[in-house]
Amino acid sequence: MEQTEELIPHLFRTEYRKLTAVLTKIFGLEHIEIAEDISSDTFLMASETWGIKGLPENPVAWLYTVAKNKAKDYLKRNTLFDQKITPHLQNNSSEIQEFEIDLSEQNISDCQLQMMFAVCHPSISSEAQISLSLRVLCGFGIDEIANAFLTNKEVINKRLFRAKEKLRMEQVKIEFPNQGAIEGRLEMVLRTLYLLFNEGYYSAGKDVTLRKEVCLEAMRLTNLLLENKTTNKPAVNALISLMCFHASRFEARVNVNGETILYQNQNENLWNEELITQGECFLNQASVGDKLSKYHLEAGIAYWHTHKQDSAEKWESILQLYNKLLQLEYSPIAALNRTYALSKANGKNEAIIEAEKLNLNDNHLYHALLGNLYTGIDNSKARFHFQNALKLAKSKADKTIISKNISDLGSD
Repeated sequence: MEQTEELIPHLFRTEYRKLTAVLTKIFGLEHIEIAEDISSDTFLMASETWGIKGLPENPVAWLYTVAKNKAKDYLKRNTLFDQKITPHLQNNSSEIQEFEIDLSEQNISDCQLQMMFAVCHPSISSEAQISLSLRVLCGFGIDEIANAFLTNKEVINKRLFRAKEKLRMEQVKIEFPNQGAIEGRLEMVLRTLYLLFNEGYYSAGKDVTLRKEVCLEAMRLTNLLLENKTTNKPAVNALISLMCFHASRFEARVNVNGETILYQNQNENLWNEELITQGECFLNQASVGDKLSKYHLEAGIAYWHTHKQDSAEKWESILQLYNKLLQLEYSPIAALNRTYALSKANGKNEAIIEAEKLNLNDNHLYHALLGNLYTGIDNSKARFHFQNALKLAKSKADKTIISKNISDLGSD
């Protein structure tokens, strides 16, 4: 019984998404709830049956067989079969027994990729794309998605419902975009996977295990793109490289109490050398062609951060990469990070001048950066900025770090 209770959640995470992708491909995205219901019912039956009879010899094969039979039973009972499936069968045959649901490894992979392009459709918001990705492509439960977004499940259910309705209205198909549209659509998919990874990596939620799983799912989906010739592009290699470099420091970023450890204080012995090596390999593969994406530049920055020791070459390289990144795609956070790199490369005084030009007075990170830059130069100004940062910070992790900075300044 205990073995069953441990195995079913694991199989739900790995197999639910595969079953849902294949069945949605058959029923159409407009009937995705049918696919989700059949997949969920399959796991409910597994929980009930295995709890009484014990585990089958091949649990995955058991799940696939039950899901196939449930899908066929549904088609027998429902006119959807006549409306959607029958016209596509040779000789217009309506014999369900001859209708086969392809759960081969290749078809599962293809369906998941096609589902990825459907879920990352430009007609729905970034938040909806991430929520749908977590639910449909990653097999996360509604509670888990709510925890990842630091919200409640009613918000997530409404978001998922609206997103599915929009995809129905747009009549989005589960298929690969044509050759002319693949570049633009792939860009949207990469953006969603990038945001999905960041949701896990930078989330202030308490559940470190969940945050790590979100990152690993983003990496798994990016790997699916690499495994397909049509989507194995330099930007995809650059994105997975960036993810590998960041993920290599995952264990060193949080202490035993769940508190964030800043980069300069991390124990590099906890960094994952295997992931760093993989990141370097992917970054080399990303260097073909003449198109430079923001993922190339961010991966380059992350690569230099895998060198813990400060050096003039390291910070000058990071500074130049930030300069290129801001020219390619400006963002206030990248501008702040660039200013920190400037302080390391050229000194605090020059960085203070550049930082104050940004004038991001409503951003706690802006004040936290200025607090750090002024520390040792003008501690009263440092305290002023740290106190502003403390007022604006929302997460407990950020507030803890800022409070420690104020404490370290002592009293004038």
